[in-house]
Amino acid sequence: MDNHYSSTLFTRHNRPLHTLWLESQAWFCALELGRMAGHFFGEPSIRKLDPDQHRSVQLLRYGRYSDTVMVSESGAYTLLAHHHIPENRDLRHWLTHEVVAVLRDRQDSALEDLPRLGRMCWPGGHTASLLYWQSEPWVRMRDMPMMMAAEVPVVVPERRKLSWKECAQRAFRLHGVGD
Repeated sequence: MDNHYSSTLFTRHNRPLHTLWLESQAWFCALELGRMAGHFFGEPSIRKLDPDQHRSVQLLRYGRYSDTVMVSESGAYTLLAHHHIPENRDLRHWLTHEVVAVLRDRQDSALEDLPRLGRMCWPGGHTASLLYWQSEPWVRMRDMPMMMAAEVPVVVPERRKLSWKECAQRAFRLHGVGD
């Protein structure tokens, strides 16, 4: 089945990078990422990746759909590591902190009203699965007894106030005065 996807275009140093948010991951056009990295990411480079790190899709680029090799976020970092150039640190930083962040934010805001999974953690290593829906966390009924049993009150011992004389004696002992 041939699916057609619309891309999101980012530009860095007058170079385009067509991206796609697919299956909760960022995907990048391999050819354009290679241009930005100063290396051609063709078939030999793509073969270095695991099968789940690359795919070919019909992507809308420059007004028409074309067969485009895309690499996942982990695939992009793998290619940048295989073809290491010190200047690509800025490229990796840009991908991580701008491109992926924007793609993720767009996705999160589009899915704000849809249910999503989460976890609740509290001291003592206890965790429970949550479902966030309509801005509310929902807990499975079968997890409630475990959650209620884990709520152990923390008892803080009451501290006695020291007199000025006791404070002075402690200070003398700490600094070795009077030995």
